[in-house]
Amino acid sequence: MLKTNRFAVVAALLAGSTILSAGAAFAQEISGDIVKIGIMADQSGPYADNGGPGAVEAAKMAIEDFGGEVNGKKVELVIADDQNKPDIGAAIAQKWVDQEGVDAIVGGSASSIALAIQKIMAEKKKPYMLAGTASSSLTNDACSPMGSQWVLDTYSLAKGVIKSMLAAGNDSFYFITVDYTFGKTWQADATKFIEDGGGKVMGSVLHPLNTNDFSSYLLQAQASGAKVIVLANSGADFANAVKQAQEFGIQAGGQQVVALGLQINQVHGIGLEAVKGMSMVTPGYWDLNDETRAFADKFKKRFRDRIPNETMSGTYSAITHYLKSVKEAGTDDGEKVVAKMHELPINDFQMKDVKIRADGQVMRPMYAVTIKSPDEVKQPYDYYTVTGTIPAEEVWRPASESTCPLLK
Repeated sequence: MLKTNRFAVVAALLAGSTILSAGAAFAQEISGDIVKIGIMADQSGPYADNGGPGAVEAAKMAIEDFGGEVNGKKVELVIADDQNKPDIGAAIAQKWVDQEGVDAIVGGSASSIALAIQKIMAEKKKPYMLAGTASSSLTNDACSPMGSQWVLDTYSLAKGVIKSMLAAGNDSFYFITVDYTFGKTWQADATKFIEDGGGKVMGSVLHPLNTNDFSSYLLQAQASGAKVIVLANSGADFANAVKQAQEFGIQAGGQQVVALGLQINQVHGIGLEAVKGMSMVTPGYWDLNDETRAFADKFKKRFRDRIPNETMSGTYSAITHYLKSVKEAGTDDGEKVVAKMHELPINDFQMKDVKIRADGQVMRPMYAVTIKSPDEVKQPYDYYTVTGTIPAEEVWRPASESTCPLLK
């Protein structure tokens, strides 16, 4: 009996040693004993209100809600302001991955910056999650096996807006476009939908980023006689353009001024009177259901009594899914984590059983909405009437139209 017990003790000790060794090996799969995520965006310039500090807060929420660690290793967030300058953004990303052990980057940066960083992250085999950057090139001709698009792009937003304009009989368009990759890609995507639908582009004009005076651009658009003046810009530029259009009486004169895409913080900042009645598409809305309302309520208590916009919500989803994938993969190795991100369905407060396509596109549905007039609003940020749900396959660029080699 004693002999049997002695063998049992030895077996137990050996088993325990094996478990401890396996656990140690598992733990060593987390490089540097820490999972380090970088979040990069405009923190103080014209796009800061779209993401900026609000996206940082959403990132912190995601990490905290996950428990602050993965497989016993701490999760750390590092933050950078790219100042809307590609050279600065690229330099920060390079330093992060080469010198500071950053395992993944979440970005809501200008498209010119995102395109540079996507190349770096592909070379370094590190995940790059886009949350707020809109150029459709990032999942098309400039796609990357390490990249993923979480919120919106110029293709999906333009498709929804232009189709609704054409359906209403508006067949002539003039573009006022911000002069960098994002605006030009947006105009190109929208032009394709206009021409395919039998419409005509009457002209266009480019403006510099962060412009205060849109008078000359608006007067050219007005003189074109186009039924629709399309603002292919965002942030403070869009706010200034739409307010000045109202001051010039352009809408009152019968021309429509439309946004190819708006986030709800922009609607709030501009005011409903200037944008009421606009139709658009959005990847999410805080007042969709009980789960989105609960998340918005939690966010409001942490961030200036504001509800999360699309970029902020997308940042939370991207980081949460990344951390789940690190946990399931048992490592922060970039290629293994991205493979797991594609394998696992996305399930959180705003998405259910959503998959990431091979080109990095998160195949989430979009929502057709109309912006309410001031007299229709019943509570703060009650700005949208949701008119329909657009399935992912109908709103994102079809694989058959893509030039991304990952889809071939």
